Parts: sequence; C-alpha cells; structure tokens
Amino acid sequence: MRQTGVHACGIIIGKDSLDNYIPLCTAKDTDLYATQYDGSHVESVGLLKMDFLGLKTLSIIKDAIDNIKKSNGIDINVDTLPLDDKKTFELFGNGETTGIFQFESTGMKRYLRDLEPNRLEDLVAMNALYRPGPMEYIPKFIRRKHGSEKIDYPIPVMEKYLDDTYGITVYQEQVMLLSQELAGFTKGEADSLRKAMGKKKRSIMDEMKLKFQEGCSKNGYDVEIVNKIWSDWEAFAQYAFNKSHSTCYALIAYQTGYLKANYPAEYMAAVLSRNISDIKKITTFMDETRRMGMEVLGPDVNESNVKFTVNKDGNIRFGLGAIKGVGESAVLQLIEEREKNGLYKNIYDLVERVNLNSLNKKNLEAMAVAGALDCFQDITRAQYFSLDTKGSSFIESLIRYGNNSKTVKSSSQQSLFGETGGFDMIKPEPASCPDWPKLEKLNREKEVIGIYLSSHPLDDFKLEINTFTTATLTDLQNLREYLDRDVTVAGMVTDIKTGIGKNGKPYGSFTLQDYSDSFRFMLFDKDYIENSKFFIVGYYLLVKGRVQKRKYKEEEIEFKIKTINLLSSVKDELIKSVTLKIDPENIDNEMIKDLKNLVNEHKGETELKFLFLDSNDKISLPMFSRTLRIRLNNELLAFLEDHPGIEFKVN
Repeated sequence: MRQTGVHACGIIIGKDSLDNYIPLCTAKDTDLYATQYDGSHVESVGLLKMDFLGLKTLSIIKDAIDNIKKSNGIDINVDTLPLDDKKTFELFGNGETTGIFQFESTGMKRYLRDLEPNRLEDLVAMNALYRPGPMEYIPKFIRRKHGSEKIDYPIPVMEKYLDDTYGITVYQEQVMLLSQELAGFTKGEADSLRKAMGKKKRSIMDEMKLKFQEGCSKNGYDVEIVNKIWSDWEAFAQYAFNKSHSTCYALIAYQTGYLKANYPAEYMAAVLSRNISDIKKITTFMDETRRMGMEVLGPDVNESNVKFTVNKDGNIRFGLGAIKGVGESAVLQLIEEREKNGLYKNIYDLVERVNLNSLNKKNLEAMAVAGALDCFQDITRAQYFSLDTKGSSFIESLIRYGNNSKTVKSSSQQSLFGETGGFDMIKPEPASCPDWPKLEKLNREKEVIGIYLSSHPLDDFKLEINTFTTATLTDLQNLREYLDRDVTVAGMVTDIKTGIGKNGKPYGSFTLQDYSDSFRFMLFDKDYIENSKFFIVGYYLLVKGRVQKRKYKEEEIEFKIKTINLLSSVKDELIKSVTLKIDPENIDNEMIKDLKNLVNEHKGETELKFLFLDSNDKISLPMFSRTLRIRLNNELLAFLEDHPGIEFKVN
C-alpha cells in the first residue's frame, strides 16, 4: 500500500480484543490504534465499523438552553419540543436559516422559501435531496408538495412507501421496503441491495437486478414498468441517502430552528460563543443578529460573563473570555466577586476588590483595549496607557494602588485606627491625553477581539459603498459567477506585496477587506505602475474591474482592474448631484428653514436637485438650480437620513 489514512470518526467494535481478528498498528503521529485492514474489509471478519461524529451544534444547543435558563428562568428539553411549532416553520419557510445546522447555504435558503415546509418530513427530505445529484429533483418535490404537479406512482402499492416524499424515491429505506413489497426480497436481501447501492458495487447490483425482475414477474407486475423502476433506482444509487441519517440531522436542525425562532438572543449568543475563533463566521453571525433586531455589544466588566450572554435589554453582550490575553480564571474570579458584592462602581473599586495576581497587568490592558472598562465613562481607553511623571502607565499605578489598599485593609483589621489604619489611600489619577483616533482604537480593538466590534473603519463610507459597489468581496470568492461582467467593490487595504518578475517587469498585489471578507488583487507591468500609489496599508479604495478569462490561460478567471479611487475622494470625483425627494404634504415652514440651513452650512460643488412627489395624484415635479451646490459629508448625510419627509438619492 502506498499510503495509509485514518478515518476522521470511524470506530471498530468487536466482541473480543481486536488483535484476535485483525492486525493493528499505531496511527501516524499519535498513540491511536488503527487497523491494518482497509475499512471495507473489517466487517468480513466479524467486526462492526461505526462512525461517531462530534457536532459543534450539540454544544450550541446546550449553551442556548443555559442562556434561556439564565435570562428567562425556563428549563428547555429539546427532546420534548413540539414538532409543529408555527414560528419554527415560518423561520425555515422564510429562509432565515443562518446559523441553523445543515440548512444555512444560499441555495438551501432559496429552496426553503419555495417549499414553505410545514412538517418535519419536509426538512428530512430536503436534507437528503440537497446534495449533488438529487438536487435536480427538488423543483419536482416542491411542485408536487404545492399541488402544481400530479403525484403518480408506477405501481399503486408504491404509494404507502413514497407518500411522504410525494412519489419521489429519496431514501435507501424506501428502496429496501419496495424491493420486499414488489419482488419479495427478504430483509437480508434488501439490506444487501442497500449496501450495493451505497458502495456502488456494480456486480452485486447486476445480481440483484435479476432477482428483482424474477420476483416482480411472480407478483404479476409489468416487465417494462419494473425495468423502468430499476433504471430509476440505478440512477438513485449514485446519491442514495439513508432516511435514519437524514432524520437525525433534520431533527437537530429543527431543534436549532426552534431555539432561534423562539429564543433568538439566547440562541445567537450560543452560536457566537462557539464560533469566536472563526472571524468570517463571526462577522456573518453578527450581521444576522443585527438583521434580527438585536445588537452585539462590546465586553463590559459589569455585565459580561465568560461567553456571549443576553443582557436585560435583550441584546447580546460580548464575553470577557473571548478577549485575547485574558485568562478564563481571571474572568471567573472577576465575575464571582461582582455577583457576590455587586457591580463595580469605578475602576478604583474594581482593583480594590479583585485578585490582582489573577487579573494582572496583561489582563487589564487587554480589557481596556477591548472596551471592557468603557463603563467607567470618566476615563478613556488611551488614558489607561498614559504615562505619569515617573514613566508608569495608569494601569500600573492602579495595580499598585489595588495591592496597597488590600494590604492596608488587611492590617487595619488588627489596628486601633479603624479601616484606613490612620491615613487615607491616595488614588492615582490618569494623565491627561487625547483619546486614540478612531482607526487606531478600532485596530487595537480588533487585535484583542479579532473583529471590529464597536464600529467598522468602512462605516464612514456607507454612502459610497451603497451607491457604487455591485458586489461584496465574499461574492468574489466565486469569480466564475461574474464572468464577462463589470464589478465594483470597496474595502480597506490590509496587505501589499511587490516584486520583479523573471521578465524584469514589476508586479504587485494588495489585499482588500470589506465587512464580509477579503480578496487579493494582482497587477502587472504598466497596470501596476499606474496604480502603485494605492498600495498603502490602511487606504480605503473603490475598485472597478471586469471578471474575464486570462489572455493566455483561458481556463483561468481573473479580476482585471480598470480603475481605482480613494473612497475619501468618491464624493467629489464620482457623485455629480444629490436629489431630494419630498412629498408636498410634508412641506412647512420648519422644513423650509431646515433646507435653507442645509444649503448655507454645506456649500460645495455637488449639484442639488429636488423632486416633488404627490403620491395621491401620482404627479412628480423635478426642479433644480444652476447656482445651488452643496458639499456631501457625514454630518449632512446624517441630517438627510434622519429628517422626516425627505428621501435622497445620489447620481
């Protein structure tokens, strides 16, 4: 054998010691015993091979149940959930299945919206059908469920086994039962057929075909119909799926769907906790949480627990244990003290009460950077790191103060002078210093949390992104879907590489990151030289290009950059006018005053237009001025977005 491998979850079981049956060896790089026989042969010597999968979803369910208990005082038993919950099936029917086991892909969501499942059997079938091969039957399955296509059975007796799947053979068990019903197969023969189909063993399938034809003939079934059924089964054998497996997965999916539909905050908190190390997933789940109307709040020493939890307002609070550089033992000690003696009044109260051997300088620094100390509003994040005249940071001074206060408190218990031992402890004061700039604060936050949490560097460019981009960087992971199309994306430069090729011509690449993902763009020769000025980490760019086949390698797809603009310049370079849509019913003196102030306070070079819309009479009146020009900025945009009665569009 050229190479060996170990099954990810395969376990060999025997009634006696395994070395009585098969030769064993130690798996590569582990002390794990492995069989020296191929997996397909162990059953022939009397052993049983079973696959035991560890599912993260089960841990998510457990965490969600714990969260529900803490926030609602309710004990949930997922094994006794009602299997006809309306809110759960509405969630599946709306395709709102991000974070739902086995049902969160884009294609699955689309089919679920078409299917509108209303029973567990529909979820079981979709789990089995949504895979290469049987996917082609999904539209037929949907049409038959909704009655737009007639359900037919080649032989009437087949209905009792195919009724649940609207006449479509979906599971191996259906083939087993039908072979017994139609051809008189024994249960052993039916199981052999299942194995042959599952393992795609052609020789056994051919033997079974003869038996099936003979058995069906004895029962008086038409030869042509029988052969058609067998042909369908042969095609089915390529993707045969067993119902028992699909049912278990669908049940777990239903349980997660039930928890998400009925206890959304508690469920999403569990999902976030169990995916904290996967930045792409965390970003997706945070977007889903916001779509559901909840906020993901930063860590807070007065509200956070170890993992993500639900606060009293129904929002999700980031877990202290998810901050890099903060040990779980330190977090547990801080939480225990908080629950025992109340919230921390200020940073001095905190260092006086916690064990500073556990919650040390490194821990406090990481918490300050992550925003976990922002609840003490009189001190900025930058001030915790500001230096005093002796060169000590405020955090270092706090630790000395906290340790000294504990020493004084301990000695005062045996002192005649009372609690302070006859003198007052002097609290250190943070040095006065400017707070970190927004980008520095966010970058530091990302270092210890892994994501931009309190806001995102691209938030300042939402207008530009919403107006001009046609795809996200996640979309570009599958370029072929955009072949021969112009695409515009935006993001922040996070990495650059440059070099000289073998032909002596320069080349370069830069990685762009947006809210969803990152993507590396390549530029060569003149294209690189013309755009190299944009190769600066931290630049915010709008990139327009075309997805096309490579010039000399047509089997490869590339994103050919056409133009690059700084996002900060897009308002001036690409936006020519702003149109304010106004319903005449909303016009009053106050609005006129607001518009007048708007023009006077934000004069610039962008043309201002008006479109008066009368929705009742369906009349529109466009107007513009040759002299009115405004300057688009975040203050103006915030005004337009928040002002009732005014909609705006940029051109």
